[in-house]
Amino acid sequence: MRALLLENVHPEAATALRAADVEVTEAKGALDDSDLAQALQGVELLGIRSRTQVTSDILKQSPDLLAIGAFCIGTNQIDTEAASELGVAVFNAPFSNTRSVVELAIAEMIALTRRLTEKNESLHAGTWDKSAAGAHEMRGRRLGIVGYGNIGSQLSVLAEGLGMSVVFYDTAEKLALGNARSCESLDELLEIADIVTLHVDGRAGNAGMFGEAQLARMRPGAVFLNLSRGFVVDHQGLAAHITSGHLAGAAIDVFPQEPSRQGDAFQSDLRGLPNVILTPHIGGSTEEAQQDIGRFVAAKLRDFVGTGSTTLSVNLPQIALDQQPGTHRLAHLHTNTPGVLAAVNGVLADHQVNVEGQVLATRGQLGYLLTDIACDYAADVVHALAAMPQTIRLRVLS
Repeated sequence: MRALLLENVHPEAATALRAADVEVTEAKGALDDSDLAQALQGVELLGIRSRTQVTSDILKQSPDLLAIGAFCIGTNQIDTEAASELGVAVFNAPFSNTRSVVELAIAEMIALTRRLTEKNESLHAGTWDKSAAGAHEMRGRRLGIVGYGNIGSQLSVLAEGLGMSVVFYDTAEKLALGNARSCESLDELLEIADIVTLHVDGRAGNAGMFGEAQLARMRPGAVFLNLSRGFVVDHQGLAAHITSGHLAGAAIDVFPQEPSRQGDAFQSDLRGLPNVILTPHIGGSTEEAQQDIGRFVAAKLRDFVGTGSTTLSVNLPQIALDQQPGTHRLAHLHTNTPGVLAAVNGVLADHQVNVEGQVLATRGQLGYLLTDIACDYAADVVHALAAMPQTIRLRVLS
């Protein structure tokens, strides 16, 4: 079993995989399409972060690939539909860096509201500026959170601890924590919030969701943060509202186009603007978060190839089955049509193979069946299961 880990995935991931007898190759940066396709030949496991793009074409050129681990929150850099069709499992780390992102958001809100960026710049330039003009306490300020998921809800709790009042908007119905209040619309939130922070996911429908109309609705003197996805915000429009003085500042951690390698040149309309904090997509980049992510995703990859477990997979039906000693396990991914379970068990019965444990789950057009059998089996059992018209991928795990 071979694994390729890209983009400086934490060493804990390689350690965990090697402990499971996986041969691991590591690389610091992302790979473009042609290099990635070549590097994946003979590779069963791929580990990436946010910059590597795993397209349908890449997946089709990688017949040995069994699973992809996104060592981050988002998976929009992976064509998960194509992965499903080819029987490639996709895993991510939806919770491991939540605290790190929230703490960065809190730090940036304080820095922007106190205008620490400008005070710092003045002193470095040799000018003493002790004025309180434009600087405010967090206590009593109203925070507007757009996207009330794992990150947004935890930010809500910590912000209240600072004495802020919190409003939020989410397209899905969400339970408000503490004293937070849900807004009926994004416009309502923008008109009352002193600070607006985005924590939406990477679905295609969110592209361009925060443009000129939304920026114009924000309160004069408000500050804006985006630690979610770069393509959701019109950066040229944001720069215009900062330059005009309508907005007092902004903190941006994600960008529509991000350099693929450490040290590459970076361009943005927001560079050089007053009271604007730009960070290179480091919301989850703390040593603690990256270590947790490395362990978590590597464990999901290890369990999938070892036991067929798909718990927390983003694209396959989610199942796990405890295996009894002395059994052999078959993992059967198939199209979700009636009669597949009966057909699989019919093949086993025809070959006098007894079922010791079995679990089936479905997800959309996919079905996933784990079956433990108690005796040795003839090769034609596997051939018969693989030849079923519904079969997408069949693996013999033990």
